[in-house]
Amino acid sequence: MTLATYFAGIDVGSTMTKAVILNEGIIASIIGPTGPEHRRLANKVMEEALKRADISFQAITYIVSTGYGRINVPFADKQFTEITCQAKGIVPFFPKAKTIIDIGGQDIKAIKLDATGRIIDFVMNDKCAAGTGRFIEVIADTLMVPLNKVSDLSLQSQNPSKISNICTIWAQQEVAASLAEGVSISDLLAGVHRSLADRISRMVNRLRVEEAVIVTGGGAKNRGLLKALSEQLGHEILVPEEPLITGALGAALIGKEIVEQAKQNNIPLQTKERILEEIEIL
Repeated sequence: MTLATYFAGIDVGSTMTKAVILNEGIIASIIGPTGPEHRRLANKVMEEALKRADISFQAITYIVSTGYGRINVPFADKQFTEITCQAKGIVPFFPKAKTIIDIGGQDIKAIKLDATGRIIDFVMNDKCAAGTGRFIEVIADTLMVPLNKVSDLSLQSQNPSKISNICTIWAQQEVAASLAEGVSISDLLAGVHRSLADRISRMVNRLRVEEAVIVTGGGAKNRGLLKALSEQLGHEILVPEEPLITGALGAALIGKEIVEQAKQNNIPLQTKERILEEIEIL
């Protein structure tokens, strides 16, 4: 009997850490908040994913890490950029994907693919929070609206407010002033989404947007933002079933490809250096 082969991908993002365990399909995935101690959080998320998959750490053949904290995953066999992993994780679900927009907590990435799913170009935003999930968090806090209510409230708007400032601090003050003048919260949130979508679309349009357009990351769960972005881009937007794990999935798929190619070419994989003494995954 052939033993199952497992692969894992772990994506240490600016605000969330994600892990996926894969064999023929996804058998476990988990999402947890990224803290200041990346290594400890990566260990915890991986341990929980293994528990859900009901397998041991030693059963994993290959592990790939990605995300801005990818170098802080001591048990990874290899690291790849978010751009590479996002593209790899999207194509299996959306074979006709041409444009990927990843809206994270503190950055945005747009990726252009050719007909074969190969990356041909990409752009990223600067370090400013405007245009990211953090921007919406700040505004929601200013309006004292729970983050999970922002999307639904914005969709109730009949007259979206015009938010002229793109700087997070100035936009926050503008929203507070408009609220004091009697502008409804729904109109303010819809205006914020329009402002955010405008900033994102101007960046993404540098790639010459083509369908299918896929949005990933936490921003993909905000229907108000997706509506505004679709209107700005003039394209339908598609979203994966779980848009937060596509980077981790892509990392796991890359690990699987590495192992399969090594087998096909009779190339022995290098002995993996597991830093077991530094982690608690046993």
